[in-house]
Amino acid sequence: MTQAGDPDPLAGILPVILSGGSGTRLWPLSRKEHPKQFLSLLGEHSLLQKTLLRVEQLKLDRPALIVGNTEHRFLIRRQILEMGLDAKIILEPAGRNTAPALAAASLAALREDPDVVLLALPADHLLSDFQAFQASLIQARHASQAGAIVVFGIRPLKPHTGFGYIEVDPAGLGGGAVSVLRFQEKPDLETATRLIKTGRHFWNSGIFLMRADVYIHELERFAPDILESVNQAFERGLREDPYVWLDPEPFQSCRSESIDYAVMEHTHLAQMVELQSGWSDLGSFDSLQDADHDELGNWVRGDVWLNDVSRSCIHSSGRLVTALGVHDLVIVETPDAVLVASRDRAHEVKSLVTHLEKEGRSEATTPYRVQRPWGWYESVSHGHQFQVKRIQVDPGAHLSLQSHRHRSEHWVVIQGEARVICGDEEITLAINQSTYIPAGVRHRLSNLGSQPLEIIEVQTGEYLGEDDIERFDDLYGRTGHKPDSA
Repeated sequence: MTQAGDPDPLAGILPVILSGGSGTRLWPLSRKEHPKQFLSLLGEHSLLQKTLLRVEQLKLDRPALIVGNTEHRFLIRRQILEMGLDAKIILEPAGRNTAPALAAASLAALREDPDVVLLALPADHLLSDFQAFQASLIQARHASQAGAIVVFGIRPLKPHTGFGYIEVDPAGLGGGAVSVLRFQEKPDLETATRLIKTGRHFWNSGIFLMRADVYIHELERFAPDILESVNQAFERGLREDPYVWLDPEPFQSCRSESIDYAVMEHTHLAQMVELQSGWSDLGSFDSLQDADHDELGNWVRGDVWLNDVSRSCIHSSGRLVTALGVHDLVIVETPDAVLVASRDRAHEVKSLVTHLEKEGRSEATTPYRVQRPWGWYESVSHGHQFQVKRIQVDPGAHLSLQSHRHRSEHWVVIQGEARVICGDEEITLAINQSTYIPAGVRHRLSNLGSQPLEIIEVQTGEYLGEDDIERFDDLYGRTGHKPDSA
């Protein structure tokens, strides 16, 4: 530990949290519009919040920088504020993998400090031993100061086909950072079995430590097209605290590439530090079961009753889920979808989601509870030319001043007090009171109270899509030129 008066070994490190993943292998829990980093899969906090807390524990001298998708900005911001923390947010108009994301973070960081060191952390990973993580980070800091790009490696516990592997010089093991000989992408089972027997192959954790200027220099050498696209997107982007909006046109033209392919497989600066903490990318139902299970090997969440069940992942979002005499299953219930799969086939969930998307099924991408900057809504029921929603508005929050061309709305207050603008009229509604919003009329719903406001909204009309909305005024920047589907 650092003693009083000693220089801080972690000074000058900027934590960069990569929050752009979609997590489709955990569908229907995780969906494109609400991916796994925002879910509370293990404990009360989401995976993003756990990562933020881990960074907070390090007591670094600068707040986190989060790189995430534009469509998730309100989710990111809400989860930061729930923790009482501070962070800057770079918004990507499209997912382009880790190499462009870290390029954007590097360009932003170098504006503030030419000597800054980036600690790149995926938002959705689990680390079980903070002290071991901190110790490994201090080891890696010395190597990064000397110009190395350090990747943290995990000693493999079993053959795994879902991770990339790092081969290192075995002569350097046990002495801090060791030279990387090569990177190997996800192998087949036979190859993975052979690799772990060598003693010199490690899982690639996706955690990196490097000087930002070194990373930019190596990108310029090995992937100049990526650097050029990201630099244009950054320079032409919009800055509006706490957000940096990357310009869509150059960023969307950037090729999608991981840091491993773009830089690490080519550079001579790659070194590895072994991370001895328990680690998981929580990328599958198997990894959830490995990370947290009962004495029979079951990962269980929600209202679940089991009899003679083992080695299974079973989740209920509300309804009672029961299982009898089954083993090695995945059973996941949500209000709008149910998944039942053999655990040895659960890795195929991603292809199942792709099929659902091609079929135009909204369940593939949109969660049952849709988050908005002002609160959330759930679709309770829908049919021919009608839809019923339950809407919650946070204290002090306002929906946009808006109108709809094709639908009318009926609102009934079930909790709290609503302030409603409808055309030229402004009214206040208490519990059990209601109002009617005709199609084409400008309206706004607000919660001026200190408790959440809940209403039941009944929509009627020939078209009930979420894109039938024209905004005239919005507190959350969803009018004008900013890209937004929320």
